[in-house]
Amino acid sequence: MTKQERTEKQQLQLKEMKRYEEELYGKGIRYIAGVDEVGRGPLAGPVVAAAVILPGDFDVLGVDDSKKLSEKKREELFKLICKKAVSYSIGMADQKRIDEINILEATKEAMEQAVRGLSVRPDHVLIDALRLSRVDIPQTSIIKGDASSVSIAAASIVAKVTRDKMMIEYAKAYPDYGFEKNKGYGTKLHYAGIDAKGACPLHRKTFLVKYFAAKAAEKSSS
Repeated sequence: MTKQERTEKQQLQLKEMKRYEEELYGKGIRYIAGVDEVGRGPLAGPVVAAAVILPGDFDVLGVDDSKKLSEKKREELFKLICKKAVSYSIGMADQKRIDEINILEATKEAMEQAVRGLSVRPDHVLIDALRLSRVDIPQTSIIKGDASSVSIAAASIVAKVTRDKMMIEYAKAYPDYGFEKNKGYGTKLHYAGIDAKGACPLHRKTFLVKYFAAKAAEKSSS
C-alpha cells in the first residue's frame, strides 16, 4: 500500500468514525464528549476513564480503538488529541474502591468523574457500552464505541496512555510483578511475583480470591 493509499484509507476511516458526531452536529448539538475507560481486567492498579470533547473540524488521522494501536502510535495521537481537544479530563477509581463497590460500579464512577472534570459542559455524551445514570446530560451508549466513534476512540487513547504511564511508575515502587510490562494484567511474570511475594497494596483483593483459594487447595492436596 502506497503512502497516498494509506492516507486515503485513514481519511475514509475518520469520516466513518465521525458519523455519530456529525448526526448530533446536524441537530444543533455543539459539544460532544466521548467517554471510555481502560483497566477493567487487570489484577492491580486503578481503572482509568477519560472524557474528550473534540472540535467539529477534528482532522487527525489514525485515531482508533487504543487496543489496535502500537504504543508509539498511541503516544503520538495522545499528544495531538490533548492539543486539539476543546476539553479533556481524566477520572479514576483505585484498587480499594474497586474492592469496595465492584469493578462495574467503579468504572462508572471513574467515567462520571471524567465527565464532571471537563472545563466545558458537554451537550451530549457518547459512551462505550455503558450508561451513566448519575450524569444528567443526554447520552448515547454505543457497543464497541471505541472502534466506531472518533470521540470515544480519542478517550480510549487518552485513558490508555495515562494508565500505562501510571503502571510504569508503580513498577518502581513494586518491582516484583512486572507492572511496567503487563500494566497489572495477569501474565505469567505477574503471577510469579504474586507467588513469591504475595499481593502488594496495588492489588485488587477481590480479583485474587479465586487464585489464592486454588493455590491453598493445591497445597492441601499435595
